[in-house]
Amino acid sequence: MAAESNLLFLDTETTGNDVAADRLCQVCYKTGDDIHTQNFKPPVPISTKAMSITHITNQMVASEAPFVGSDMHKDLDAILPGSILVAHNAKFDIAMLASEGLVVPRHICTLRLVRYLDSEQEIPEYNLQYLRYHYGVDVKADAHSAEGDVLVLEAVFGHLYKIAQELSPQSSREQIIQRMIAISAKPSLIKRFTFGKYAGELLEDVARSDSGYLDWLLREKRKTPEDEEDWIFTLEKYLTV
Repeated sequence: MAAESNLLFLDTETTGNDVAADRLCQVCYKTGDDIHTQNFKPPVPISTKAMSITHITNQMVASEAPFVGSDMHKDLDAILPGSILVAHNAKFDIAMLASEGLVVPRHICTLRLVRYLDSEQEIPEYNLQYLRYHYGVDVKADAHSAEGDVLVLEAVFGHLYKIAQELSPQSSREQIIQRMIAISAKPSLIKRFTFGKYAGELLEDVARSDSGYLDWLLREKRKTPEDEEDWIFTLEKYLTV
């Protein structure tokens, strides 16, 4: 089911994590059995931190063409209007594509789906590679590359789709996909800290014992609101309960 043609699995590798300042340097997308991966020369340098994660260096992309004007850019511009983009933390990839003039009309975010299905947030980490092994999905893919991440993304999505089928066996494929799109369009509630001095603790407990910490964290998250929608939504909710 995951290979149906209107689902477009996509991952970007970027110069950094600032959606306002950073740009993409590698794109991979998969539709059906076709997978396309290409490096591009970004208009800003790749940060050392990004290079340490992706192993894509400024020297590697120095002779590559820019993304805008490339055949891949033209292909995505033609494909996206009729597709449902599937990505992990989709807001980030959508923002990176928007910086290059591409619009994503419909999307499914596997990060938000996992949070929704893991209602008590018992899974300690939500990154793709952790989910790959947590769910035991069978896929041959290298980590820290756009192509490897796309293959894992597709496998994790397939597993989440099966969970959705089991929870709602009477629903059609179209109904499940539309529900996934609806869940992905709204901020997701984060219930448990995975970092800092309260790592592992429930936010509702911290809200009662140390609301000042949540106030401080909310101020910090509001400094970069374009990439912190889930956290801002969560902290505002717990601080008003």
